[in-house]
Amino acid sequence: MFLTPDQRPFYVGTYFPPLDSYGRPGFGSLVLQLAQAWKEKPDNVEQAAENFVNTLQKTESVALDSKLERSILDEAAVNLLSIADNTNGGFGQAPKFPNASNLSFMLRYSKLSGIAKFQEFVFKTLSKMANGGMYDQLGGGFHRYSTDSRWLVPHFEKMLYDNALLPPVYAEAYQLSKDPRYLEVIHDTLRYVLGHMTSPEGGFYSAQDADSEGEEGKFYVWKKKEIQEILGKDSDIFCLYYDVTDGGNFEGHTILYNSMNLSSIAFHFGKSESEIRQILKQSREKLYAVRSKRIPPGRDDKIMTSWNSLMITSFVKGYRVTGEPDFVQSAKKCIEFIESRLTKDGELLHTYKDGQSKLRAYLDDYAYFVNALLDYFEVEPSKKYLDLAVYYADYLLGHFWDATQKNFFFTADNHEKLIIRTKNIYDLSLPSGNSVAAGVMLRLYHLTQEKKYLDVSVKVMESLAVMAAENPFGFGQLLNAIYAYLQKPVEITMINPINTDVKNYLLKKFIPEAILVMISKKEDLESLKDFQFFAGKEFDATKTKVYVCRDFTCSLPLETVPEIEKLV
Repeated sequence: MFLTPDQRPFYVGTYFPPLDSYGRPGFGSLVLQLAQAWKEKPDNVEQAAENFVNTLQKTESVALDSKLERSILDEAAVNLLSIADNTNGGFGQAPKFPNASNLSFMLRYSKLSGIAKFQEFVFKTLSKMANGGMYDQLGGGFHRYSTDSRWLVPHFEKMLYDNALLPPVYAEAYQLSKDPRYLEVIHDTLRYVLGHMTSPEGGFYSAQDADSEGEEGKFYVWKKKEIQEILGKDSDIFCLYYDVTDGGNFEGHTILYNSMNLSSIAFHFGKSESEIRQILKQSREKLYAVRSKRIPPGRDDKIMTSWNSLMITSFVKGYRVTGEPDFVQSAKKCIEFIESRLTKDGELLHTYKDGQSKLRAYLDDYAYFVNALLDYFEVEPSKKYLDLAVYYADYLLGHFWDATQKNFFFTADNHEKLIIRTKNIYDLSLPSGNSVAAGVMLRLYHLTQEKKYLDVSVKVMESLAVMAAENPFGFGQLLNAIYAYLQKPVEITMINPINTDVKNYLLKKFIPEAILVMISKKEDLESLKDFQFFAGKEFDATKTKVYVCRDFTCSLPLETVPEIEKLV
């Protein structure tokens, strides 16, 4: 990108060959031509820069307000299904990305509409990904994307945000299907993050490289002979299950990939499914031990507030369906890390590395972190987490809000000055800060009864709703927020969750529009009485009580699963 002295771009390109070739100027020739143009025709360069900036400003403008109605979700769901790959799952053909937000929206729409094919498509996608090369069959965790349409050959890089965004979708699918494979994927993915992507201070690293020893995927792939030597008599079962062949499926090597049912393998070898399952488990452990001695891929060890916040949410959602205390403790430790290392003078910072924090935080950092605080507050409802969420939400409103366009800028009004203040509205590899902020403000309204949060949430959703309906692929997270708004969040308070039947029923039930707060300590409830959400609710040390509220009308305290079932 070539800039004028006042930093306005006037000429941009993505690739220039070193030398002139095939009618394209080489980089040296281009630099000489641009230098000559600046010297001889500066007015033309200035005009080009002005045109460029004007065009950029137009791309940041959104002016298609629409009322929030069920038809938006209907149109979006139909449009999304039209680009679905019904054979292999996922959207479009190759390359194929996980698109977690779109999958979670389809689960919500299936519940709303009662049309099973949306839910079934998500289950197919999640199962195909979990059985494919996209997923690390030995060590857990997802690679960046699949280079083919059937999730076989990944780009082997592992990004923190993929491994943060996917477990919550698998958790929702588990709530609906009770498929133990989904629980296994959640467990192994979060364990991978704890084992390989967690700093001693409690923050989470950004990525692992695709290559090691100069070769992409070398750390992850196998030769059949190598597997036979390690597994011995069990290698035939393992190789059939994971598609390991002499020729391999990736440049002469094999990426572990499952396309056969356990029952078929059991029948073929005359064993029970439980025997086969145990043999495969032991085989994976042996291969993992050998793989661990290989030279690992490099790691990007910077720690970013936004991606770490996504990971906090993932650990909370994982804890809710697995009950593993390590997960909720990791979420808490990361919140403490952000508060101690990534804040300055009451503001968030964006990135931390080698003991140094820097860069004022962006919209995504604030929106994701407030969302993470609210998620953590639901399972550990100390007032300080709700207070923090309110503080940073108010900072968002004070420094990022665009009252004209009715959505949020990507940078704060006190950020370094850029030629334009950009906006990020699309939910693609990452959910946009605007979409997450819309959902966050809706939740805060229900928790605090502060109408300003509802007003802002509705304005953001209305400003983007038309685009979301027409191009749902880029607005999955926003559609989730619109779904919650139209369904009206159901407010559930579970007090003293000692009744495991009630606790498990609520935590393992798919209620995506719920704000479900689980209070274990009497002092927490007392400290929250000033918030309308908790007003009038009493702590009973001898039993579990559940209050279900809709439209600000609450049930009597409920104590059994059949009572609760009637209301949620």
